[in-house]
This record gives sequence, C-alpha cells and structure tokens, in this order.
Amino acid sequence: MGDKAGALAAVTQWRFTCSKLDMEPDATIVPLGRIELAAGISVPGQALGLVLFAHGSGSSRHSPRNRYVADVLNRGSIGTILIDLLTEDEETVDLNTAELRFNIALLGRRLAGITDWIGRQPRLNQLGLGYFGASTGAAAALVAAAERPKIVRAVVSRGGRPDLAGASLRRVLAPTLFIVGGEDTTVLDLNYSAMAQLPPETERKLEVVAGATHLFEEPGTLDRVAALARDWFRQHLARHE
Repeated sequence: MGDKAGALAAVTQWRFTCSKLDMEPDATIVPLGRIELAAGISVPGQALGLVLFAHGSGSSRHSPRNRYVADVLNRGSIGTILIDLLTEDEETVDLNTAELRFNIALLGRRLAGITDWIGRQPRLNQLGLGYFGASTGAAAALVAAAERPKIVRAVVSRGGRPDLAGASLRRVLAPTLFIVGGEDTTVLDLNYSAMAQLPPETERKLEVVAGATHLFEEPGTLDRVAALARDWFRQHLARHE
C-alpha cells in the first residue's frame, strides 16, 4: 500500500517549468479500476494543451515513432502522455494471440478511463485534451472521443485504421486530422471511407504524405507527421475562456 500511495502522490508533481525538452518523461502509474497502467508524462512550461497517445497494434509507450512525435509536440508547448493500454500480463497474452490489440472496444474504454483520470489531476485537467492514435490506436482514440465529446478537443490519426471504430464514427465531434502515407493505398481508402461517416458538423482533414508507406519509415516523412500533428493540436487545444 505504501508504494502505491507514493506513486499516486507523485503523479501530481508534474514538471511544468522544465528547462530542457529532451528529458525522459516522468514515469507514472495510472490506476484504472482493478488494473494499473504504466505511463510517461511530459508537460513543458506554459503548455497549450495535453495529448494522450494511443499506440498501435503490438506497440507500447516505448514506440520510437510516438516518442519522436511526442518530443516534437513538447517543443511546440504541448504536453504528452505516453501510456500502455494493456497490462504486462495482457501484453504477454497478446504477444502469443494478438487478440487484444484488435479489441477496439476494450482499448477505447481504457482511453476513456484514462481521460477521466486526467480530469481528476489538478494541473493536467486545466489543459485542453487531444488524442494521437496510430494504426489500431486511432480507432480506439475515435471510440473514446465519441464517449467523451465534451472533453476531447482534437484527434490526430497516423496511418490509422479509423474504420475499426465502427458506429462510434457517427458520434465523433472532435476536429479530426487523418494522416496517411501516399503509398499506403489500402489504408488511404479506409480513411476516406471513415471520414465520410463522421457527423456533418465535425471538422475533418486528410493529409497525404507523399512517398510514405504505412510506418512512415522513409526519410523526412515522420517529421512531416509530427509537424502536422503539432499544428493541428496547437490550433484546437488552447483554452477559450
């Protein structure tokens, strides 16, 4: 109990005035019902907003692509939370079966629960909240955005599978940016279809990164993703008093 209480007390001690942005995120444990999820939180001084990352299938909070994007967001005065959506035991099962990484309903519920936890943190809850979802994580982000329409201010999907969000797409109100590689033709078609299912009033935009495949491994393509995400979040997350 002592270790858990200490971890919960530590989560309120965010570094809002950090002098360098390449530091490691603050390690945090997020309690969610009967489970605990490992996370890393980085909030620069004078942050304009906060972005919760939903990693893709078979990935984790240690994803080098997401960590790179998070660093670019931090440099753009946007806080970030990189978090595992599965427990260690669940990840072990998923490595053998790959069944949980496609359980979009479960992952969406986890994101919604983490969103509620953020709402109880004294400083984090003062920041406009957005989601960044990669691959299947984009579907989970859209499901959670549909469940928390008054809280989530913006969504960015990187190489996402928004089609897996299903009927939740019709309830997404947050402005959503879809980023897809120009060579990722199958996913591009799925994104076009998903965009058409959003409510008419929902702001949406598709950015196609020329020459990029699904993982944005080509030189300069991930830089483009990060810049697009930063600009989208800076536009939509700032509080309007």
